[in-house]
Amino acid sequence: MARINFVKGMMPVILKKRKSSDFIQSMEVLLRRLPGTHSKKTLIENDLAKRKAGFRGEEAVDYFIKDSKEITIVHDIRLSNGAEFFQIDTMLISSNFILILEIKNISGTIYFDPTFNQLIQTRQENERGFLDPLIQAKRQQRELIKWLHAVKISIPVEYLIVISNPSTVIKTASYHREALNKVLHASHLIERIERLKEKYPEETLSHKEIRKLSKTIVNKHIPANYNVLKYYDIHEKEIITGIPCPACSRLPMKRVRGTWKCVSCSTTDKKAHVRALQDYLHLISSSITNHQFREFTHLPSSNIAKKLLTGMELPCSGLFKDRTYHLSADFFEKYNFTGQK
Repeated sequence: MARINFVKGMMPVILKKRKSSDFIQSMEVLLRRLPGTHSKKTLIENDLAKRKAGFRGEEAVDYFIKDSKEITIVHDIRLSNGAEFFQIDTMLISSNFILILEIKNISGTIYFDPTFNQLIQTRQENERGFLDPLIQAKRQQRELIKWLHAVKISIPVEYLIVISNPSTVIKTASYHREALNKVLHASHLIERIERLKEKYPEETLSHKEIRKLSKTIVNKHIPANYNVLKYYDIHEKEIITGIPCPACSRLPMKRVRGTWKCVSCSTTDKKAHVRALQDYLHLISSSITNHQFREFTHLPSSNIAKKLLTGMELPCSGLFKDRTYHLSADFFEKYNFTGQK
């Protein structure tokens, strides 16, 4: 990790940047490799659209906090208190307090119902109910306070529900004080942060302690490890195997004279198998054998398969026919989408 200097009065330090989740990427791979007539394709497409909308909403909120002074920003953190996990979209750490942001990208009119503790969305005369994000945020607050106590830190922890869509109409009952105090549009976020600084004027953490705490949080982050096939109850045999063409997306490409060639548009790509292995990692497993590689890529030659796998310098274990090659997201970061270094 690069060295980070915390200097009073400077722009915020972003210690863990926001990026599209591995699960979103796995869903995109799954959709590419499901038959067009698959019964769950529409469900997955709708789920993916919702997750992408949520991610875009989080990015929109980032714009409003990018100029916040003397704050460290940590995105997409998943921590454990031993018995269970809790996840936080965005955490702002200052010398005076920690602020949890629960970000929602919901359009139309939303009503925070205090009677049944739910969020009701009305859009085009259709109503839809959601779990009240105030309940989610309060749980995050409780769990974070416990987590901080375990690492011997005591600091005020606040939370806000941030609505990223500026055209969303927010409503609640006149007596629902929590919603009135905790829910806001993203454009009002800086003003609310300034009010919290006035509420908590005493500095609890030094800049050195903020740096130590921030790095501890990032190091204790435990990524969710969802298997997309199990999540949607789809069998591995339902997946379309083979190597897709980077130009026309047709499957499968064929191995011809040291390269991969599309049988539809004649595009060639020497590293197309890298992209296929990345798909394999997203959908099936973080390890692969020569036989599994040949099945997934439709490659008939064991010797060519061995040459391709060893040429990638993948970590491996075992000898000869029992050799297993290990795949990881970090490994594929040195390749772009076309498979080129």
